[in-house]
Amino acid sequence: MSIRVHVDVVSAEELIFSGQTDFAVFPGEAGELGIYPRHTPLLTRIKPGTVRLKVPDRDEYELVYVSGGMLEVQPALITVLADTAIRAHDLDEAKATEAKKRAEEALRDRAADIDLATAEAELAQAVAQLQAIKKLRTRHQ
Repeated sequence: MSIRVHVDVVSAEELIFSGQTDFAVFPGEAGELGIYPRHTPLLTRIKPGTVRLKVPDRDEYELVYVSGGMLEVQPALITVLADTAIRAHDLDEAKATEAKKRAEEALRDRAADIDLATAEAELAQAVAQLQAIKKLRTRHQ
């Protein structure tokens, strides 16, 4: 019997994923974090990006987009708390592309009364969503 770890990915609205995994990858602020069962306890922030979960008995990873949040790792339990979490196959490419375009325009138009940090955060989230969509599309070709 192989060793597994339970993972919960929770958004502000709902539980997005709850189940056993053999391995998981999270978008850490300083780079990707690969977590195996029995990992040393860890509490860290994650940035917008794709969570990849190796679900037992499946060849492909389960992909979940997160808008950032907190990652807590315990030897037998991993918890992700995110403001927004969406299964990759539920992401809307047109909506993400439009959000990216709006954020880029806001950053270019420095004369406008904008919150620079908000525009940068919106751009990072849109880019991360588009990357998740690209990973999903590449996987199915």
